[in-house]
Amino acid sequence: MRALTVRFALGDVVLGALIGLLAMAPASTVHALELVEDAPELYDVRPGDTLWSIAGRYLRDPWLWPEIWYANDESGNPDLIYPGERLRLVHVEGRPRVVRDTATGASGDMRVVRLSPRVRVSALEAPVPMIPVASIAPFLTQSRVAESDAIKHAPYVVGFADDRTIAAPSDEVFVRRIDTTAVSEFEILRPGDALRDPDTNRILGYETTFVANAVLERVGDPAILRVTRSEREVSIGDRVIPASLEAPLENFFPRPAPAGMRGRILSVMNGVSQIGGYDIVTLNRGSHDRLAPGHVLEVFRGGEPVRDKVRDGGMNWDWKRDGPRTSEFWLGNDYSVKGWSESPTGSSEPIPLHAEIGRDRATYIRPMQRVGLLMVFRSFDRVSFALVLDAKRAMSVGDRIAPPAP
Repeated sequence: MRALTVRFALGDVVLGALIGLLAMAPASTVHALELVEDAPELYDVRPGDTLWSIAGRYLRDPWLWPEIWYANDESGNPDLIYPGERLRLVHVEGRPRVVRDTATGASGDMRVVRLSPRVRVSALEAPVPMIPVASIAPFLTQSRVAESDAIKHAPYVVGFADDRTIAAPSDEVFVRRIDTTAVSEFEILRPGDALRDPDTNRILGYETTFVANAVLERVGDPAILRVTRSEREVSIGDRVIPASLEAPLENFFPRPAPAGMRGRILSVMNGVSQIGGYDIVTLNRGSHDRLAPGHVLEVFRGGEPVRDKVRDGGMNWDWKRDGPRTSEFWLGNDYSVKGWSESPTGSSEPIPLHAEIGRDRATYIRPMQRVGLLMVFRSFDRVSFALVLDAKRAMSVGDRIAPPAP
């Protein structure tokens, strides 16, 4: 049986690839380097660091790390940074650069890698990855978005062996229907709601929840599958599709999203309402919109109308006068007298001259403010998954996204 695995080599080649990528990029896509105010002169790399978090200690725009990294000829492989090493901020030809301090490491000792004849020795510590890959590992190869409602017509779980009501690893499940042995490995998914573009109401795809992996035991109607791995119990009605054979993404190359890109956050994984650092979000833009893994976008809040409490009198409430005999008690404070009116012509019970009351709708538009930064790590046709890398304040579904400003 072929094992479905997620492989990562983010720290091994990412810096070199990033440097090459930016070197080939058009000049208009290169942003100006800007150090943060408290950029450290010395920084000791610690376990748990990522290249993104280290870059954020030096740069306002962390994706420009390859622009500031300076490879010493004596520093060994310039594409690898390990916990325990020390970084130093210097200036080379008037430009800020971060170099590996070859004199000492975090412990004050020289970094030594001992070699023996015919023996390959690797570092005791794994190199620092670009991003916290554990946050996105389950989303890299498992299908999470169906691009059409065909998922609803896929073979489905109809029952279980031994009169079970659910199934777990090693259990057998009955599926209608599978007539061929051409595919032997399957994913079991749970269909969800349609993903609709908040601006056009167009259906962009369908949410699916990964349930389990299974292998074919016997074709037929129903066919028999055996569950090999699961994230949740398999239930009747879950859909069955061939396991994804796409190659797992090896590296991420952070770079600004295409100029002019505009979009919104569609949803956030795990059912939370407020979005923070390292949360996974769904965007209403995908490969059809030239959005690809590694693209960095800023998140903005604002643009919605907000009540102006001063203009509409909402701040002038007098609690001593607010009683059943006052208009404010029944109408609230956001009203005004629009004029005077007599009873309609032909009314059988004439109404005396009376005031026409109307409500004021004084509003202002909340200014757009940058509240976070995210990076796309998987793209579908009309939808993408992204990891929130920086959250200056809580974000919400519906917040807007755009490429970083140069």
